[in-house]
Order: sequence, then C-alpha cells, then structure tokens
Amino acid sequence: MSLASHEPTRPWRGIMVATTLPLRADLSVDYDAYAEHVRWLIDSGCDGVVPNGSLGEYQTLTAEERARVVTTAVEAAGDGSRVMPGVAAYGSAESRRWTEQAAEAGAGSVLLLPPNAYRADHATVRAHYAEVAKAGLPVVAYNNPFDTKVDLVPQLLADIHGDGSIVAVKEFSGDVRRAYEIAELAPGLDLLIGADDVLLELALAGAVGWIAGYPNALPETTVRLYRAAVAGDLETALPLYRALHSLLRWDSKTEFVQAIKLSMDIAGRPGGPVRAPRGPLSPEIEAAVRAATEKAIADGLV
Repeated sequence: MSLASHEPTRPWRGIMVATTLPLRADLSVDYDAYAEHVRWLIDSGCDGVVPNGSLGEYQTLTAEERARVVTTAVEAAGDGSRVMPGVAAYGSAESRRWTEQAAEAGAGSVLLLPPNAYRADHATVRAHYAEVAKAGLPVVAYNNPFDTKVDLVPQLLADIHGDGSIVAVKEFSGDVRRAYEIAELAPGLDLLIGADDVLLELALAGAVGWIAGYPNALPETTVRLYRAAVAGDLETALPLYRALHSLLRWDSKTEFVQAIKLSMDIAGRPGGPVRAPRGPLSPEIEAAVRAATEKAIADGLV
C-alpha cells in the first residue's frame, strides 16, 4: 500500500523524485526498466516523478527519447498528474513545445529552468516563464544559479508569480534564508526543497514539497525523513537526517548523477552507466559514495 499523500489539484507538492534514467550497456534507454522504477518509487511512498531533469540526463537525449521518457513515466505512474517533466531548453519556444508535449501526454505540471543560453536579465526571465505558461500546465520554476548563471532571487520569483506564470519554485541555491523572504514576498508561491542536503532546514521553513534525488536509491527511509521533517517531528527527523547526510550531500555535487546511480547499483536498483560527457567517478569519489551507501545499508536505512 502506498504511503504517498499525492494532491491531484496541486500535484507538484509532496515527494517528486527527479528520476535517473536506466541505460543499457550500449547506452540505449531501457524504457521497461524505467517504467518499473517509476512504479516502484510510487509504491514505495513517493508522490510522483520528475523525468527529464538533470538527474535524468535530458541534455544527452534525442528528441524522440525525451518524448518517450515522458510518455513512459505517465503510463507507468498510472496517473499523469503524478508526473512533472523537466522542460528546460535553450529557447523559450522549445520549452513551450516540450510543455505542450507534456500536456498531451497527460502530465500534471512541468519544471522549468530560466533561460540558460546566456545570463538573462529579469525582464527576459519573466517573459520566458510567461511564454511557457501559455501552454496551460502549472509551471514550477527551478532556481539553480550555479549551472544557469541566472539567480531567481525572491523578488524576481514574486514578480514571476505575480505575472501568473509559476505555481512553485524548486529552490536549489542552498541559502535557506530565502525561504522566509519568498514567503513574505509571494505568500501564494509553494516552496519546494531543491537539494537533498538542505531537506530538514527547508522543511522546517515551510516547504510543501521535495524534488528529490536520493529516493532513487532509498525511497522508504527518505520518505520517512521527509514526512517527519514537514510535520516538525524532530525526534524522528533529526537522527535520520544526520545518518543520511553523508549520502544526501552528493545530490548537490557536480558528480551527482554518477553518485546516485552508484548508490542505486549498490542498493540493487537500476543505476547503471551514464552518457558522455559525464564519465566514471574518480576512485576517491567512488570510494566515498560506496562507503556512505554501504554504511546506510548496514544501518538498516536502505
């Protein structure tokens, strides 16, 4: 029986797992394994999935692969509202087309980065989100100033929300102080945890969802951690958070895709290889991820 608390009218809330994508040895996409993984995550208590995010290596996919990943996720989830495809692209028109594809597939919302081809100013960012919102699906903004070089600061988020272009933000800046300013400037904008290693801090600051990485490898424990954190149950949440943090922090590092896939391999899930330009982990990083994962297994956390 699922432990999820999915809200069909606000499907971006809860634990939405940014799914990894299983690749065969020849680096072709294993859609059957991906469908099974989506079903397993939901059966394990997660509320939904986010295909075609950075963790899903969307930048390396062909258009046909990217579209099929979305339709596979929707079919496997059994309820399209549980699926929030990433629709990032270099152009606003292309992001809108991917949003229209998500809508046609039956998805419930989409996740959108700001323009990432150059350092866009605030007016350009607002226009970008307004254009994609015309497709008609709820849009969750994704603030990742490290990779995009565009920072969705609280006032800009409030402006985009005021335009009617976004319903929530995946906050990945790592600055937990922003949670309170966002709530003050845009009280109707949902805050979603965007990095695994600030889960507890943002949950206590009022987050209503988590776009998550490490549930790909250990969903039941991370579900328990999230539910306790948003409920303010520190007696349960804090020991789990301390025990898991050596793993969770890999979600915020450059090698996060390879690290999470390695943890999945160790935990018996379909992790597998990655596509170029990502390559194998260095021996030092592989040893660190392996040690943290094996300790979590030994401690009964996986």
